[in-house]
Amino acid sequence: MPEHDDAYTKVFRSEFAAVMNTLRRLGVRPADVEDVAVEVFVTVHRHWSEYDPARPARPWVRAFAVRIASDYRKRARVRREVPHEGDDARDATPGADERLIEREKQRLVLEALDALAPERREVFVLHELEECAMPEVAATLGVPLNTAYSRLRLGREEFATAVKRIRARRA
Repeated sequence: MPEHDDAYTKVFRSEFAAVMNTLRRLGVRPADVEDVAVEVFVTVHRHWSEYDPARPARPWVRAFAVRIASDYRKRARVRREVPHEGDDARDATPGADERLIEREKQRLVLEALDALAPERREVFVLHELEECAMPEVAATLGVPLNTAYSRLRLGREEFATAVKRIRARRA
């Protein structure tokens, strides 16, 4: 069992930050991201015996993250809260004005992502933001490749429309 634990620990350490980033992009509130990431890895651990070490771990783990984020969004629809606008992450390198601009861009992207249908958002996030190849996206989501491409095309259109609408509203 020690090699099981070592392999799992290695995947956990290498993928935790990426999973948190993916969850945030898939609509998990910042206050809940860490808890939901832990839920992902508890689920991964439960299914660890199904993992094929000959294949890369990231797509396998990412598939759990997508499903759990989807479940989270379904639960979150019941409790509509106004998302917290502040970001607790602090970066001492850029100046205050640069940080403000960067946070505004992040808010714009996250708000535009919220406007996408969940199945299009998943494809858009995995391909455009996580930079996964489309065959990997399709496999991760368990959909045909052409379906993934169709969702990506529609997701791009919805995202662009949402960005324009948000910018117009803010102007």
